[in-house]
Amino acid sequence: MKTATKALLIAAVLSLTGCSKPVAVAPRPEPVNPVAKRARPHLDHSPYYTQPIRTPQELTRSCLRCHPDAAGEIMKTAHWTWLSGDAQRNGQTLRIGKRNLMNNFCISVTGNWASCTACHAGYGWTDSNYDFSRAENVDCLVCHDGSGTYSKGKGGLPKPGVDLAAAAQSVRAPYRENCGTCHFNGGGGMGVKHGDLDDSLLNASDELDVHLGKLDFQCIDCHQAKAHFIPGKINATYGEATQVERLDCASCHTEKPHADRRLNFHVERIACQTCHIPAYARKFPTKMEWDWSAAGDGRRKESPHEYLKIKGTFRYGTNVVPEYAWFNGKMDRYLTGDRLSSERDQPINRPLGSRKDPSARIWPFKIHRGRQIYDPVNKLLLPPVTSGEGGYWSRFDWTAAVKKGAALAGIPFSGKTAFVTTHMYWPITHMIAPAKQALACVACHSENGRLDWKSLGYAADPAGG
Repeated sequence: MKTATKALLIAAVLSLTGCSKPVAVAPRPEPVNPVAKRARPHLDHSPYYTQPIRTPQELTRSCLRCHPDAAGEIMKTAHWTWLSGDAQRNGQTLRIGKRNLMNNFCISVTGNWASCTACHAGYGWTDSNYDFSRAENVDCLVCHDGSGTYSKGKGGLPKPGVDLAAAAQSVRAPYRENCGTCHFNGGGGMGVKHGDLDDSLLNASDELDVHLGKLDFQCIDCHQAKAHFIPGKINATYGEATQVERLDCASCHTEKPHADRRLNFHVERIACQTCHIPAYARKFPTKMEWDWSAAGDGRRKESPHEYLKIKGTFRYGTNVVPEYAWFNGKMDRYLTGDRLSSERDQPINRPLGSRKDPSARIWPFKIHRGRQIYDPVNKLLLPPVTSGEGGYWSRFDWTAAVKKGAALAGIPFSGKTAFVTTHMYWPITHMIAPAKQALACVACHSENGRLDWKSLGYAADPAGG
């Protein structure tokens, strides 16, 4: 590096900290709560399941004989209720979550229960009348199967042919494979929804993720359950009505994790993930765009990463540089039935926070951009029924599909349809790269740096880059 350029970079970093001379390097602090790599011994259940099990409910009842509180604990969590946040509308607090929201991937669970609930931690959810009070319908194996043979299908029921007794013999603490079955495949396929969660993490290299690779963590080493409540969700709104426990890097790495005080200064306003996840989808691609308006053309050649008649066109990306925004841990959210705020580019969710918000930090995001159906008269996003009888995938009739979906969701439908561009933020917090690959100063503080300083509330790069 040329001497003049180097001097300018040093001056820029010092200006961020308000220092006029080099800062002494402090000793590196030790983690306050290190997570130790550990074995997970588990009781061998094979002696308890020597006879065939006829139904999944029979299996759950057998689990509850020794674990009588387990189902009740699960039934209080979002894995069961599919309600994971709350929002204020017209003076009322509404519980919200996957059960009653829309997105710009598969759009809505409404009317599509049997297909979507393959990832529900329960059995038999096929319509709006599902009984959430039946403990025998809690699915223990979706998290605790250790055989690798258990899989779920429509309505969350085990697929035909699954040997329930063999799966029960194998129960253990949840491993990556259990969590990844749903969380790596959200939105209809691997890498569709999340850019930082996919099958590459099942056997992660040190370079891909230092926690899952080098340290050989399981998901539950960070997402440690308490009475089956698993902390960590951050892409929702929360108030007093919702139980929530956030995860923070500082719980293991302290609030000042660096030996260099200038770097620790950045931690006050910049999320750890911003510097330590320079890119996401580093091995497998993730879906970046989904245009439903192109669906239904049987003449086009189909390709799972480009076009499907039932879903429209897609664009995927690999090794994607995140987009950045202030984030205080809460999200604004479009609720089903809300009037659109924009017919040009409607946000489905939006991270809250700003430069003036002391609780906000600059976070990395995947922003998924979609084009989905809406009512141009009532200015509402519409939840189409896609699967099953009368769904779009059987008739390829958008009007019929959204008429049925709107009725099920209890929102008006004028009979007119059009398509609107939407976008949705997904925080990036996995795929932590080795320290040597963390962003250098010039990644942000340079003429072509990755941060859009004006959108973040600055007149220009605060370091003069």
